[in-house]
Amino acid sequence: MNKLIFLGTGTSSGVPVPGCKCEVCMSSDPRDKRLRSSIFIESGAGTKILVDIGPDFRYQALKYMIDWIEGILITHSHQDHIGGLDEVRQYNFLMKRNIDVFGNKTALKEIRARFGYIFKKTQEGGGKPKINLNCVRKDFNIKELKITPISVIHGTIPIFGYRIGSLAYITDASIIPEKGMKKIYGTKLLVINALRREAHPTHFNLDEALKLSKIIKPEKTYLIHLTHNFLHERDSLTLPQGIYFAFDGLTVEFD
Repeated sequence: MNKLIFLGTGTSSGVPVPGCKCEVCMSSDPRDKRLRSSIFIESGAGTKILVDIGPDFRYQALKYMIDWIEGILITHSHQDHIGGLDEVRQYNFLMKRNIDVFGNKTALKEIRARFGYIFKKTQEGGGKPKINLNCVRKDFNIKELKITPISVIHGTIPIFGYRIGSLAYITDASIIPEKGMKKIYGTKLLVINALRREAHPTHFNLDEALKLSKIIKPEKTYLIHLTHNFLHERDSLTLPQGIYFAFDGLTVEFD
């Protein structure tokens, strides 16, 4: 079996939101503390990969004792999904090699622009991340793990979800074209963004995520990329059977 750890389940601001004193931001329930969304996967054979590497990654890596990264899958290039790329340099020292980063053409172009110092000769100081950018156009493998990119839309931006075995992981989607839907059908474990209750122009809201789960019919659905609109203990009681709010540190298995 493969293992998935939710490193973060929050939206771009995280939860608590700085300066906010709402009941969720002031909650003492650790399930209401949401770092920026990312997952860590360890296969049954021991292959370890990340999906997204946001600005909270250093803390996440220490908390969950991440000691190896075989590859990093990028869903898209917004700050809350790539802001931790500089932390890769510590793993370069540890692993003594470059780390492969995978994404679509748009995401990789933005990484080159935002992290330009990585790709040109500059003073190194404490070192620079050493990464190999891999433009994804079709299925590929990281060791024994087969990775299937799922084309989805984030507002107007083409981004990726990923299918790995019986897992489909989708964040920041507002539209899933039929081509992408075909790659999700049959999944047993669906992880999908559900930003808030109200409609949003670039993300699924709760109702849209629930409708999608009803169409896909996975065994379990976990909701991520959550704002401070949701109080975990109270609002979990309103969800249909088999659908759950994910929370930071939650570990689930999939085949």
